Amino acid sequence: MFTFIKNVSRIEQGFKVYGSIYPRSWEIQINKNYTTKYDSSSKNIVFVDGVRTPFLQSGTQYKNLLSYDLARHSLLSLKRKIGFPNEAIEYICYGTVMQEVRTSNIGREAALGAGYSQHTPAHTITMACISSNQAITTAMGLIACGTYDVIVAGGVEFMSDIPIRHSRPMRSLMLQANKAKSIGQKLSLLGSIRPSHFVPDLPAVAEFSSGETMGHSGDRLAAAFGITRKEEDEYALRSHTLAAQAQRQGYLTDVVPFKVPGIEEVVSKDNGIRVSTPEQLAKLKPAFVKPYGTVTAANSSFLTDGASAALITTEEKARLLGLKPKAYLRNFTYVSQDPVDQLLLGPAYAIPKVLEKSKLNVKDIGVWEVHEAFSAQILANLKALDSDWFAQHYLKRSGKVGVPELQKWNSWGGSLSIGHPFAATGIRLVTHTANRLIKEDQQFGLVAACAAGGQGVGMIIEKHPDAKV
Repeated sequence: MFTFIKNVSRIEQGFKVYGSIYPRSWEIQINKNYTTKYDSSSKNIVFVDGVRTPFLQSGTQYKNLLSYDLARHSLLSLKRKIGFPNEAIEYICYGTVMQEVRTSNIGREAALGAGYSQHTPAHTITMACISSNQAITTAMGLIACGTYDVIVAGGVEFMSDIPIRHSRPMRSLMLQANKAKSIGQKLSLLGSIRPSHFVPDLPAVAEFSSGETMGHSGDRLAAAFGITRKEEDEYALRSHTLAAQAQRQGYLTDVVPFKVPGIEEVVSKDNGIRVSTPEQLAKLKPAFVKPYGTVTAANSSFLTDGASAALITTEEKARLLGLKPKAYLRNFTYVSQDPVDQLLLGPAYAIPKVLEKSKLNVKDIGVWEVHEAFSAQILANLKALDSDWFAQHYLKRSGKVGVPELQKWNSWGGSLSIGHPFAATGIRLVTHTANRLIKEDQQFGLVAACAAGGQGVGMIIEKHPDAKV
């Protein structure tokens, strides 16, 4: 169907990496019974449901809000959709990346604003693009060890109003002025101000360790794996086309409308989905490596505002509360590699690792939801999974992992089209997986994502027998 599947090039010539994982045994043992457990002492941890605000391009309808407003709405909407009592929630794990200083523990502040009990503790997690994945798996760990039974996980990102600091020299002067005891001391400090002090300290979507943006890493991966501009645009068009179809057919039931104060029309859907033509995509110039790069604005995820939330509990507790879970949360793993050459290859490492932990293989997965940072990143990971050479040199396997069937891969679109509010995407991926497992009548789903710092996540989800969309 797509040329990138046919063009699995020899990557020995162009790909220089330094990471590896330990050798694994690949004996496949599949239990097709729904109420399986991996050992007799483990709890069945379930995903009840998830919600999210519409994901909007930054600078649009949400631009005058705070991240708090979106986070609060996600938590309030989750409570309304599922109908659990306030006192049932024992803990809240919430993610964010670009932190608003006035609400540094956004999970706690948003929960109070949403009317959750003041006796429910909350903490905020930062793990780049996989922050709300970490919120879910932290909840799983707390439940597994018996600390709590019912936890809300979520995440928010608000790129319309990111924190911008004064320059460091100016900050130093301001701190000194605050401590100055006399007018003379304050005037002396005022006289030392120079024009350069007024240059702001702007945050950047770049790696601290390398100073390089993810877009540059995407271009490097494209060159290393022999990915063409046509392949990248083709994949981006696929993402937008599938997302538009899912939106039109009413599949994106995790979206909860949001009434923005001062705006008459209720925000009810993602606004970044745009189906273009191959000719229109081909006209765009490279965004990062100019003039020869292949990563453009159209085949990259865009800066997005949005929030999400989900309810995690045990199967037994769900039954006692009268709730019907959508899926079992079966397994997860986190990986990390070299943040330069392997920055965006987290899925290629996490997928085989979590499959082995779950005693499954590629063919057992009926639903794939993999974060789309760039078309180049997705195609590089697919080629890595389909490469014997990559498997032998960097996964320490005898042969390639294999490529999933494309009709099972991000069939409702992905981050390229739906949007990517950094810390909210993980919940969307899991919720879409659970909903697709039901809609497409599949048993197992796999969620994977890359993240800043060369990190990544892999998660296995199993449809619950009582699940309903």
